[in-house]
Amino acid sequence: MEIQEIKQRFGIIGNSPLLNRAIDIANQVAPTDISVLITGESGSGKEVFSHIIHQMSPRKHGPFIAVNCGAIPEGTIDSELFGHEKGAYTGAIGERKGYFETVNGGTIFLDEIAEMPLGTQARLLRVLESGQYIKVGSSKVEKTNVRVIAATNVDVYDAVKSGKFREDLYYRLNTVPLRIPPLRDRKEDIYLLFRKFTADFTAKYRSPPIQMNEEAQQMLVNYSWPGNVRQLKNIAEQLAVLERDHTISAQSLLQYIPQESSGSNLPMRINQQKKDDFSERDILYKVLFDMKRDMTDLKKLVVDIIDHGGVPANYSGNPQILNQLYRDIEVDADHHNHHQNNHPQEPTLTIQQPTQNNKDFNITQEAEEVEESLSLMEKESDLIKKALKKHKGKRKFAAQELGISERTLYRKIKELNLN
Repeated sequence: MEIQEIKQRFGIIGNSPLLNRAIDIANQVAPTDISVLITGESGSGKEVFSHIIHQMSPRKHGPFIAVNCGAIPEGTIDSELFGHEKGAYTGAIGERKGYFETVNGGTIFLDEIAEMPLGTQARLLRVLESGQYIKVGSSKVEKTNVRVIAATNVDVYDAVKSGKFREDLYYRLNTVPLRIPPLRDRKEDIYLLFRKFTADFTAKYRSPPIQMNEEAQQMLVNYSWPGNVRQLKNIAEQLAVLERDHTISAQSLLQYIPQESSGSNLPMRINQQKKDDFSERDILYKVLFDMKRDMTDLKKLVVDIIDHGGVPANYSGNPQILNQLYRDIEVDADHHNHHQNNHPQEPTLTIQQPTQNNKDFNITQEAEEVEESLSLMEKESDLIKKALKKHKGKRKFAAQELGISERTLYRKIKELNLN
């Protein structure tokens, strides 16, 4: 059957090359009896293609059933698919036939196959490979002759890599992959579909025919349509029921399109934000910019100290950073003095602070420039000593400062002879 005939028979509207390719694959695979995995976003029309494959196959006179695997609870899905014996579990007051038994000789469409539990996946794999299954609570092997068409709106291969989907079942189902294109990739079909939907709904609700001006048509085509055909049909129904003006403008259409998910080509209303109303992101950006500015001031200060042997007289940065720098230099110098008994005296670096009216700049500090030790044990010992000194020997708070447990701190003190 030709593609155009299939479109007319199943009510498919559109001339997109991607859509035509999907119809062609469904037409070719239908006469065979192999499994098909249909992939596509939610609302793109995957179930329609399952009907095409069934109706174009030798099983067209057999039963067809669509099962949403994500809508069946994990505890009952095995019973739903394969049936159960009386007393198989609490509440099983009688024997029940499963879908694979009732659809014998026909086609079963398993939608949202990626939501199927791993245990049920193993049972399904056996059905696909041998046509055999066992009811819940039974030990008798049953036979069935069912064609399986599966569909999903997620990347099944990613689910395989994360351990949520069986790899052997994936390759068994994916014998013929069939991808349904999203509506945003079928821009030439969007307005055709909209006209069909509005015509159907205006006739159903006996409302005036819906038309669109050019600007509204452009907005309709440029929208990303995350809900695909289902969302377009929903908006067409809303317009047919709610709009009193039969000519739809871009401003009117904007009221029905969710702004949070609108495409980049759509105009969006922006609420005016108060001057002092900062979001968390704004505050974070402000803190980061302040930190960057302080670091830049600190770098400039260090360069001037190295080049001129003192703080520049025109320094206008943050005085707290300068004071902290001097305190760090002084602490490091005092610490290294305890380890220099066996080393020759090194030249001293005098850091002269300029005398200014600011009280933070009236102290002369001296620090020794010493060779830095690269011993990890010595560094570890220094950090522990500093933490203990800072917290006045309280090991609990020192351990928290160091980011280790008290037990680890006790062991380190013993190993490094810091008692």
